[in-house]
Amino acid sequence: MRILIAEDDSRLLTQLDALLQQHGYSVDLADNGEHALFLIQEYTYDLAIIDIGLPKLDGFDVIRKARKADIKSPILILTARDRWQEKVEGLDAGADDYLTKPFHNEELLARVKALIRRASGQANPTVEFGPITLDTVAEEITVNGTPLVLTAYEYKVMEYLMLNPQKVISKTELTEHIYDQDFDLDSNVIEVFVGRLRKKLDPKGSLKPIETLRGRGYRINRHL
Repeated sequence: MRILIAEDDSRLLTQLDALLQQHGYSVDLADNGEHALFLIQEYTYDLAIIDIGLPKLDGFDVIRKARKADIKSPILILTARDRWQEKVEGLDAGADDYLTKPFHNEELLARVKALIRRASGQANPTVEFGPITLDTVAEEITVNGTPLVLTAYEYKVMEYLMLNPQKVISKTELTEHIYDQDFDLDSNVIEVFVGRLRKKLDPKGSLKPIETLRGRGYRINRHL
C-alpha cells in the first residue's frame, strides 16, 4: 500500500516515514503543500496523511484542490489544533478522518488501516475468499486457518489484490503500490512474487487463487 505523508515538521516526518515503512507501507514524503499537491495529483495513493499547517499551501487548500481534481484517495488530517471548527473545516474540505497531535502510533496505524479498508469497500478487518483469509490487523494471511509464511512483499501483493477484488491489477499498478516511486517499473519481480504466492496458497494447484488476464494483469479469484 502506498501512502503520501505531508508534514513540515522534519522530525515528525522522519518518524512517520520510519513507522509506516516498518509496517510494510511504501511512503512518499512532502514537507510543503505545493509539493504534496503535486504528488497527490501525479501518483495514485492508497492514503494521504496531510498536516493542516503546511507552508506554501496549507492542508485545507491541498485537500480542496485534490478533491476538485477528482482525487479519490482517502485523506487523514494531522493537526495540532484541537478546536472543533477546524476539524469540521477539514472534513468539509474533503478529508475522511482527522487525528490530533500528539497521538499514539497505534492509533495512527489503526486509522490508516481502517481508512484503506473503507476505501476498498471492506469495513471488516478480515477479508475472506473461500479458504483464504486476510487479517489486516495481524497482517497475516491464512489458508483453512493455517498461517502462511510470507515475505513482506508477498504479503503486500496479496493484500492489494484481496482489497481490490473487482479490479484487474496491472504489474505497473502493483509495483507502484508496494515500492517507492523510484523503483524500476519494468522489473519482472511482480511475476516472481505472484508465482511464489500461488505455490504457497495453492501447493496442489486446485484453488487457482490468483487469475492472470493476459496483457492486463492479475485478479483475485472471487469464486474460490
